[in-house]
Amino acid sequence: MCGIIGIVANQDVAAQLYDGLTVLQHRGQDAAGIATADGAHLRVHKGNGLVRDVFDAKSMRLLEGRVGIAHCRYPTAGSEGTDEAQPFYVNSPYGIALAHNGNLVNTDALRREVFEQDRRNVNTESDSEVLLNVFAHELDTQKALTPEAAFRAVEGVTRRARGGYAVVTAVLGLGLVAFRDPNGIRPLVLGVRKGPGGDEYAIASESVALDILGFERLRDVAPGEAVVVTARGELHARQCAEPQKHAPCIFEFVYFARPDSMMDDISVHKARMRMGVKLGEKIQRLRPDHDIDVVIPIPDTSRDSAMEIANVLGLKYREGFVKNRYVGRTFIMPGQGERAKSVRRKLNTIPLEFKDRVVLLVDDSIVRGTTSKQIVQMARDAGARKVYLASAAPPVRYPNIYGIDMPSAEELVAHGRTDEEVQALLGCDWLVYQDLADLEEAVSGPKRKVTDFDSSCFDGDYVTGVDPGYFERIRQLRSDDAKKSRRAS
Repeated sequence: MCGIIGIVANQDVAAQLYDGLTVLQHRGQDAAGIATADGAHLRVHKGNGLVRDVFDAKSMRLLEGRVGIAHCRYPTAGSEGTDEAQPFYVNSPYGIALAHNGNLVNTDALRREVFEQDRRNVNTESDSEVLLNVFAHELDTQKALTPEAAFRAVEGVTRRARGGYAVVTAVLGLGLVAFRDPNGIRPLVLGVRKGPGGDEYAIASESVALDILGFERLRDVAPGEAVVVTARGELHARQCAEPQKHAPCIFEFVYFARPDSMMDDISVHKARMRMGVKLGEKIQRLRPDHDIDVVIPIPDTSRDSAMEIANVLGLKYREGFVKNRYVGRTFIMPGQGERAKSVRRKLNTIPLEFKDRVVLLVDDSIVRGTTSKQIVQMARDAGARKVYLASAAPPVRYPNIYGIDMPSAEELVAHGRTDEEVQALLGCDWLVYQDLADLEEAVSGPKRKVTDFDSSCFDGDYVTGVDPGYFERIRQLRSDDAKKSRRAS
C-alpha cells in the first residue's frame, strides 16, 4: 500500500505536497519522494525513510514548480532499496514523473512488451516503473501534448495493464495526469481550492490529504477515468476504459485508511462504526449469556468498532493499551522477526483495566497472527481472568494481489485452519470473526452507493482474474524468507 498526491496550484507546490504526505504516512513508511515541474525542468527528490527524514530545507528549496506529485511507499514486491522509491521518471517523451498506488498482476508480460515492443528499458523490479514506461510509450505514439493525447494514452494503458492502480503523473509542458484502474480497486479523490489566481486542484489517495491543505472534496475519480489538470489550471476528465464492476478494496476501510477520510463517497469512520454494530450483534447471537466485563480496543484502527460493540452489548469501553506513537505500524514491518519485536515496543498495558476481568479485545483484522498472539499474552500477564478476541474483519485466508503486502497464503494464520484452530494458536479463550456479508454491508452503509468490493483476501475471488503460476511468483516475492534473502543480498 502506498500514498499518492498530485497538485496544480498558483504557487510552488513542494511544501504542500510535503504536508500532504505527512497525513498519508500511515500508507507507507519505507520511502518517500516528491517530483515538481516548472514548465522547463522536472525535479525529483526521494529516498528511504519517513517523510520527515527524506526531506530537508535544502532539498525542498530545489523542488520548484507549480505542478507536482508525491508518494510514500511500502514495498509489496521487488526489492526494498532506494532505487525503488517513487516517483519514477523518464526523459522521453517530454519528461514524465509517475507515482503509483497498487499492484499489477500482469507485470511480467508487460515488462517483456515494454522491452521487445516499445523499445524501452526498465531498471528496477517495480511494477510502477513498468507502468510509467507503458504510459510514456502510449503518450509518445500520440505525437501531441494535449489533454486529448493524454486521454488516448491512458486508454492504451488500461487496455494493457491489469490489476489495481491509482496513478498521478506530472508531464512537462502539460500538467497533471491522474487515472484509476477500471474496477476502482485503489482509491483516488479529487479536490478543488478557490483562490485569487483561479482554481487549484489536488488528487490524492485519501480525502484527509485534501482537507489539511484547504481543498474541498469534489468527488472520487471514477473507475477507468482519467483527469488532466493543465499547468494553467484547466480541468479535463474522461472515461478511458469500458465500465466494469466497481469493486474498491474493502481492506482500505478495515485497516489502511484514516478514519477521517472519505473514499468512494464512504466515510471510513462510519464504516468502522457499522462494523462494530454488526460484530456486536453477532456476539449477542452466539453468546447471549456472555460473561464479558469490558471491551478494550487494540489501538488505533479498531477503536470505532470497539466502541460500537460495547454499546450493542451494554458494556464498559476502556482503553487498556498505551501506544508508543514513535513506532511504525507492525503490519507493514519488513519481517516476522521485526514485527514480533516491535509489538512490545509499541504497546504497553494498563493493568487496572485487565486485573481479574473477562476482557474482549477488539482488533481490526488478524493477518499473520504474530501480533495478536503477543497481545493476548500481554492481557493475561496484566491479570485478565479470560481473554476473548474479536476481529472486525473475517479470517484473512488469501493473499491480496492489488497492492497490500499480505504474505504468501502459507504465512496467513487462518489459511487452511478452522476458527477453532486459529483460536488455539493465538491462545485466547474465544475468537470471533466478522462475517463477510456483514462486513460488506457495513462498508456499503444505508446509501449503498457501492455494493461490490474486492474482498479477495477473505474469499479468494479476484476481480481481475489471475494467470496460472501467479501465486507461486507472489510467494517467491512476498514471503518473509524471500524478503530476508533480498535484504541480505
